[in-house]
Amino acid sequence: MTMRNMGIRKNPACSWIEVKNKIHTFIADDKSHPLHDEINNALCELQEKMELAGYVADTSEVLHDVDDEQKKYLLYGHSERRAIAFGIMSTPAGTTIRVIKNIRICVDCHTAIKLISKIVGREIVVRDNSRFHHFRDGECSCGEYW
Repeated sequence: MTMRNMGIRKNPACSWIEVKNKIHTFIADDKSHPLHDEINNALCELQEKMELAGYVADTSEVLHDVDDEQKKYLLYGHSERRAIAFGIMSTPAGTTIRVIKNIRICVDCHTAIKLISKIVGREIVVRDNSRFHHFRDGECSCGEYW
């Protein structure tokens, strides 16, 4: 008997951010947020800036059986990236972005957020299920151990 047959489901990866006293929830590739299109545009702009700075997606942890371009697309839509993009577009420059995530941050998102912190000149704090990550100026407080 499989987990699916038993009705057991894995909880989806979620990220939360508080902006203006309201909690916003993000799930990978979820289109339900009222500012979905604006968030996607912000993500695309960030992605372009990251690639100009030398970012290359690490698709080694993507388990889906799809080609590398599709794997990159899946990474770009991770919940913490969506929450961070929303935080950047919804708060004044210089404001620390604080995100909570219900599972461990993936290697690629960790690398991406380090670069995002440098590009946008903001501190980004991500609490995953094992620790706090304080990203600032392209570095993380975890010292690459998480």
